[in-house]
Formats: sequence, structure tokens, C-alpha cells
Amino acid sequence: MIRYIRRAAACCLVLLVALLVNAARVQILQADALDDNPANRRATLARYGQPRGDILVDGEAVTDSLDTGQPLRYERTYTDGPLYAPVTGYASQIYGTTLVENAEDAVLSGTSPLLTPLWGDLTRKRQRGGDALTTIKASMQRAAYRGLGGKKGAVAAVEPATGRILALVSSPSYDPGRLSGNGPAVKRAWTAMTTGPEQPMLNRAIRQTYPPGSTFKIVTAAAALDAGAVSDVNAPTVTPDPYILPGTSTTLPNEASGCENASLAYAVEVSCNTVMAHLGVKVGLAGMLKAVGRFGFNDTRLRIPSGVAKSNFDKKMGPDQLALSSIGQFDTTATPLQMAMVAAAVANGGELKYPYLVDRTTSAHGTTLARTAERDYKQAMSPATAVQLQQLMVDVVEKGTGTSAAIPGVRVGGKTGTAQNGVGNRGLPYAWFISWAQAPDAARPAVAVAVVVEDAEAKRMDISGGGDAAPIAKAVMEAALAG
Repeated sequence: MIRYIRRAAACCLVLLVALLVNAARVQILQADALDDNPANRRATLARYGQPRGDILVDGEAVTDSLDTGQPLRYERTYTDGPLYAPVTGYASQIYGTTLVENAEDAVLSGTSPLLTPLWGDLTRKRQRGGDALTTIKASMQRAAYRGLGGKKGAVAAVEPATGRILALVSSPSYDPGRLSGNGPAVKRAWTAMTTGPEQPMLNRAIRQTYPPGSTFKIVTAAAALDAGAVSDVNAPTVTPDPYILPGTSTTLPNEASGCENASLAYAVEVSCNTVMAHLGVKVGLAGMLKAVGRFGFNDTRLRIPSGVAKSNFDKKMGPDQLALSSIGQFDTTATPLQMAMVAAAVANGGELKYPYLVDRTTSAHGTTLARTAERDYKQAMSPATAVQLQQLMVDVVEKGTGTSAAIPGVRVGGKTGTAQNGVGNRGLPYAWFISWAQAPDAARPAVAVAVVVEDAEAKRMDISGGGDAAPIAKAVMEAALAG
């Protein structure tokens, strides 16, 4: 009898050990796979079972979480959603996350290892979400948003000395709060936002590229000066007018007068196409590619921390195409952020800082988890070239095409641009303006700005960088100088 009891006990012990081994296998070895299984709703319930951390602007939260009492308990809410949508993105229970909501999702949702205490891996308990503090200045964001006034376009503003992004606006915009939940209304909102002609969810500031038109002439001028194609900005450039594109019979026109044999200084001031196209060809494709690369063109890895669309300058083309590319046409395209970087490089003495949008992340209690360090991106041009271009851009504002951006008592540099658009240039052109501003008592410029306006209802003759985009840039610069 005792022998049978012992056998039964041994069998029970084996079964117990097998049960413990299986439990360990499931809870430890297979835990991650089970967590990631689409059929497992526990992760989804846990994700929305607590409030999400916040995104902050100027120390104030522009997001919150609403307790719905539903199984997916908390939904994301936004303060001034359309104003900050190009910064925050959306956090949707159906459609996932974008922009800062996506880039900092681990911190905001509470899953980041930085939020987990030493014993957290044992308990596997989700921590309270942390916060993401942006570099955006609310006054500048509002100035840019008001300036666009619902027109299609975008504004990007950066601090030249650090790379901090101070404003990032895309218009028309949308309310990301309409996408937060999971009901039929969310799906209807998504359909309306993604299929309508206005494309409000397109982030025109960092995800849309445009032909930069004459604003690109600052890049070509930097290339010509650094390459030695121009040694004296006030000397004649021996450029004919009319200028025939190399290898063709096509004449390149000028909107301005007096461009024949004009100096680089005059060509920038009044925006001579012929002079800048001629200089681009003189520098050559290899030289231009080196120059544009130093400004950030053709970089597919730029992140702020969200990904930025590549600004393009073709790597293979003939001299005629190079001439057009050197004045911001042909296949040359740029995001507004890229053109703000061009202005920032000039303002910062040729040194281009890496742009960034998130200053730091913190725990819910305010403890800093990670901080974005300022870092150099490229030496876009020599300091001597930057000094010369600063003066040329100042001349544009003081006596050239950009006078509507002038701020009394402030040193302002700028460049207008009217980029042709559409097949055969039959589409309405885009109005561009890039600029920087330096207070009289400051050692360096406070801000660099790029504005693009695409107004489908404007007449061709009414669109100009100086008339449409420069006043918006001026408002943003004034907000930056006001502190």
C-alpha cells in the first residue's frame, strides 16, 4: 500500500514540475510573442487603460486624456488641435500614431524602459506615461498659423545657433482629436480628411516638397563663392541677357531688368534668373552637388525626431537642366524646413545645426529621462561666404524684392521666390520667402524662417514671395524677437 502511495506522490510531483515548467515557458519565454499576438487584447486594453503622457509647448500641455468608461478607457484629446497638429500628430485607437505622438510613443504610453524601475521587469506592470517637451514657441506658432489664414502652405522656423524648431505650421490643418476614438465617427472623419482635395493631414512643413524657386539662389550663391566662381560680389559676372540654356535654343527669361552682365549682389537683390543659372553651370554639377549636400539636400535620413521628406537636387543632368536646377526649378524640390535650414546656415556664419523638435522627455513626476543635445549638422559654407550672403540678404529686404519683411530697428535678411508649377509651368506658382532676423542688441540672429504659400484662387500676377509670403515671415520674426 505504501508503495502505491509513493508512486502516486511521485507522479503528482512530476505533474507539478511539468506544470511549473510550462507556466515558466508561457510567462517568461513566450511572453513577448503572446503580447504581440493580434488575438491578444490585453496589450490593447492596457495601452488605453491609463492616461497617456502629454506633449508640452512652452511648458503647457497641448494634449490630455479623456476617461470614456469604455473597455478602451482613455482617448486622446488636444488643445488647439489644428494649430499644433503638424507637431503632435495624432494618437488614434484605430489608426495608430504619427509625428511626436509616434516618435515618443514609448515614453507617452508608459512602455519605455527609461520609465521602468529595477523591479519593473519582474512585475511587468505598465508605468504611468511620461511627457514630451517640444521646442515650439506658442507665440510664433500662432503668428504663423494666423498668417497663413487657411491658405495652402507651410511655415518652418528654427533657431540658427541651436537647431531648435520654434514653429512648424501646415495649412489647411485638422483636429487630431477627431481620430482619437474607435467609433463610426472616427472612420467618417478619417475618410473625409484623407480623400478630400484640401489634404489637411498632409504635413506640408516637413513631408511635402516644392520647387523652391528663387529662394534656392542663396544656395547657388554660396556654391559660387565657395568654389571661387565669384570672387567679388559687386563685379560683373559676364552673363548675357537673353541667356540661352546650354546646348539648347531655349531662352531663360528674367522678371527683373538690368540683369545683363549683372553682379552677384544685384542678381540676388532683384532675383536675376540668368546670372544665377549661369553661375550654377560655371560651378558645375559636381560642385553644386557638394554644395547642396552641405545644406541637407538629398539627405534621406533627416529626423526631427519624425522623418523628413528628402529635398532633391538631381545627381545626373545636363548643363541646361543644371542651369534650371540652380534657380530652384527643373527637378529641384525642398521642404519648408529645408529652406529654413538654408536661411539658418547663412545667419549662423555658415555652420548648420541639426534641427530638432523635442527638447526632452520626462517622467510623469518631471524627472528628465532624455534630452536632445545640440549638434552640428554640416558646415554649409565658409564663414567668409556667410558674411557676404548675410549682407546680400539684408539688401534684398532693405532695397530689393523683400521690403515687406522689414522690421524697424532690426537687421533682417531675406530672399523671395516665385516657383513655377505644373506641366509646362502652366500651374499657379508658389510664393516663397526665407529670412532671418537679428535684434540690434543681440550677438546673433534669433530666428530663421521659411514660408511657402500655394493659393489656388490667386491670379498668377498676384503671387509673389514678397507679397504673399514675406508678411507672414515678418509676423513670425516679430514674435520671435518679442521673446
